[in-house]
Amino acid sequence: MWRRAGVVLLLIVVAASAFNYLRPIPAVAATHLLHTTEVVPGTAPSLPWPSRGSAAVAVSGLGFVGTSGNEQAIPAASVTKVMTALVVLEDSKLKKGETGANITITDADIRSYEADLADMQSVVKVQAGEQLTLFQVLEGMLIPSGNNLAETAARWDAGSIDAFVAKMNKRAAELHLSHTKFADTSGASASSVSTPTDLTTLGMVAMLNEVFAQIVALGQANLPVAGTVYNVNGLLGQGGIIGIKTGSGLNTGANFLFAANVTVDSRTIVVYGCVMGQPTLQIAFATAQALIAAASPALHVRRVIARNQSVANYTTPWGEQSDLVSTVDVDLAEWPGMILRQHLDAKAIVIEKPVAPSTVEGTEHVVLGDYSFDVPLVTADQLYPPGRLWRLTRVSF
Repeated sequence: MWRRAGVVLLLIVVAASAFNYLRPIPAVAATHLLHTTEVVPGTAPSLPWPSRGSAAVAVSGLGFVGTSGNEQAIPAASVTKVMTALVVLEDSKLKKGETGANITITDADIRSYEADLADMQSVVKVQAGEQLTLFQVLEGMLIPSGNNLAETAARWDAGSIDAFVAKMNKRAAELHLSHTKFADTSGASASSVSTPTDLTTLGMVAMLNEVFAQIVALGQANLPVAGTVYNVNGLLGQGGIIGIKTGSGLNTGANFLFAANVTVDSRTIVVYGCVMGQPTLQIAFATAQALIAAASPALHVRRVIARNQSVANYTTPWGEQSDLVSTVDVDLAEWPGMILRQHLDAKAIVIEKPVAPSTVEGTEHVVLGDYSFDVPLVTADQLYPPGRLWRLTRVSF
């Protein structure tokens, strides 16, 4: 009887061990090692907003760091041409180093020139039959701010001014410029309106286009009939200013959409901004300089994640361990008081065969202002599946 009981017990133990061995290997979840939220240290400065009109300041990649808070849509004036140029460049796919299509000045272009000249608008001299490259048309539109060449570019692109203005407003909607409405291509119409925040957003997008950035950084250009024309941006090249567009001449005051290179912690970053509704263009320039000077010292560039830094960890029930490490350095411009957010996106893994080092097993999602991206994470060490003994003797899992 005892022998029979021993056999039964043995069979039970064997069956239990076999069951244990054949149970699925448990999935192993990654443990996040970093803080999910972090407030950027420091106190944001009080920026010198204009006493009249409105303004906004942003940083490339980071986004907006402040606005005057009293924005109302007013005439954009010649800053309108930023959208005109952006639409033409996106449609034409003109690349840096190219001159683009040859555009012949037509009778319609001459009528536009003569009408704008009679209306005392900003114009670039043209003559019938003149050949301009697309690049030259854009130079004439953006550097001396030729209203007539904005119309020439629009007719070349869309066949008519009305059709092109529709494209401008469609692009504005795509960029979520909710307080912007274009009625013409040059900004001569008081019905082409926007706000500093909208125009700064537009400027940051436009400056991503290499051809646009190249043109607005030019102090002058040479055109076939007009000869040498000069940039109306009087601050170009001063205090790091690299562009982008002035707008004045309407009774709501002068506007200046600007971009400036500033050195922050030995790195060059771009500060963007727009001032609108200033009494004169010189006051708009001075206001922009004051905003750049006040914002720059508060900015810092920090390495928030270093290459090979441990971001997460896998620890198995059978004693294997490997960190998940970043494959890149992550350096971000920061503004005091902003919140850095990080989130681990790594699936639980079932280790049925060895996982080699440098295997991509997840990402770290990083958000700060307009920064939003994923950092690839790889295993630091080899991970082995469980051995036979552990599979036979495990109690749970």
